[in-house]
Amino acid sequence: MAIDPRYVFLILIFAAVFTAGQAVWGLVRVAGTRRKVNRRLVVAERIGSLVGLVVELRKQRGLDENGERRIVLRWFSDLVVRSGVVYQPRRWAVIAAGLALTAWLLITLWTKTPLIGLAVAPVAAVGLPLMWLNFKAGARAKAVGLQLPNALEIIVRSLEAGHPVPTAVALVGREMPDPLGSEFGMAADEIAYGATLEQAVGRIADRCRHPDIDLFAATIRLQEKSGGNLTGLLKMNAKTVRERHKMRLKIKAASGEGRASAIILTSAPIAVFFILQFASPHFYGDVIHERTIQIGLAALGSWMFLGNLVMRRMIDMRI
Repeated sequence: MAIDPRYVFLILIFAAVFTAGQAVWGLVRVAGTRRKVNRRLVVAERIGSLVGLVVELRKQRGLDENGERRIVLRWFSDLVVRSGVVYQPRRWAVIAAGLALTAWLLITLWTKTPLIGLAVAPVAAVGLPLMWLNFKAGARAKAVGLQLPNALEIIVRSLEAGHPVPTAVALVGREMPDPLGSEFGMAADEIAYGATLEQAVGRIADRCRHPDIDLFAATIRLQEKSGGNLTGLLKMNAKTVRERHKMRLKIKAASGEGRASAIILTSAPIAVFFILQFASPHFYGDVIHERTIQIGLAALGSWMFLGNLVMRRMIDMRI
């Protein structure tokens, strides 16, 4: 049976395109991994002195030269530090202004009322960046919890090989990707700069604000004050962190149905409202001025808000 050469040609084209796509995807992943691993190392290559490196890394996290907060608002300063985003106030101001202008234009074009756009613009300029920082802080905290047991095992194996503690901490900074790679790298630089191990680890806990990092810092403080086998304590610490992570996953699985129900029950009425607004603007527009309709919509919104609070209490399980 003869094979049509056209089919062979199409198969070869498909194989070539598929291989090229895989190659590009591999290069992108490798480049992304290198960026994560080398973020602090790039700064170290650009800045030669240890003092300049420590100061620059602190400034990028929104801290001053002494490691104190530069931002007046405490909660916003903690959010910026926990997010790991490079602190660039001028760039953030430009982005906030662009968001405000975009929101004002969209709302003005939609409602034909510039005053409503002026009311929404500050909310977009402040709310959207805060939501982004909060999202980055949550993702960073999740990555910290996943990476910490591996970082502790690297320290344990380095200590068992006979390396001193600063060398073990610096090894984590070189080998681990962000976020813990940069955090432990900063701790190693601070130790070389003159800080003690307890002070350096305490600053990691202050920057990350993660319960597992707090446990690690408490272990170091305990060993510094009362002595003991640091290797054994870190092994126990790594095991405890892994068990806590397993428990979090079990809690997440147990509360998955409740979270899905909350998302569906909350988003469905809002989605239907916007669909009706675009599909049939007069559905609510003709009766929205009626007092009964206004009271009814306010009551339904309040009832939905209370339902969300109840469902949140039902699925909010912590360890």
